[in-house]
Amino acid sequence: MDTKQLAGRYAADLGESGWVLGLGTGSTVAFALERLAERVREGLDVRGVPTSLDTESKCRRYGIPLTTLEEHPRLRMTIDGADEVDPQKRLIKGGGGALLREKVVASASEELVVIVGENKVVDRLGVGFLLPVEVVPFAVPYVLRRLEELGCAPFVRAHQDGKPLVSDNGNRIVDCRFDGIDEPEELERRLNAVPGIVENGLFCGLAGRVVVGKADGGIEVR
Repeated sequence: MDTKQLAGRYAADLGESGWVLGLGTGSTVAFALERLAERVREGLDVRGVPTSLDTESKCRRYGIPLTTLEEHPRLRMTIDGADEVDPQKRLIKGGGGALLREKVVASASEELVVIVGENKVVDRLGVGFLLPVEVVPFAVPYVLRRLEELGCAPFVRAHQDGKPLVSDNGNRIVDCRFDGIDEPEELERRLNAVPGIVENGLFCGLAGRVVVGKADGGIEVR
């Protein structure tokens, strides 16, 4: 079984009837949704708050009941993936472009359960993966300059035809290439202070359990 599938199915089995769950975005979460749908068919009574239009579409196709933060502003648990996880359980997220909604939903949850394959576990964030930030379109030129001042090489994420990717919120995603991130909490604070940046992909102090799928077929829970 794929390491992501191992982690995703394990996390889906943590949910209990009566819970409202945040449902993340990405290929690892897709495995959790498949297992959650199986449990719903078996009688599990849960509701999900999706973090993207893609996840919403999958849930409707799988038959997972949905709700909103307006109806349930406090969630029992969120299941989501990560692009990188360091030893302090700090994350880089946003490879799928859903970082804003993912951070809102994670912050509204009693626990964020992070599901990853072991290849996503790193000693230092930002060495092997770009850091995404979501930016208001009007502010992109200004934000690019400010990001360069923070020591990275930023560029606007685009489709293969060269047109900028538009997030579910109507914003742009700017990917930032760092030569490693030594102080993620400080960088997160500095990014949040830049006008025009709506959110950034550093998730510090949000992760609860980290579920790691192992190549030998096992699971490690941190």
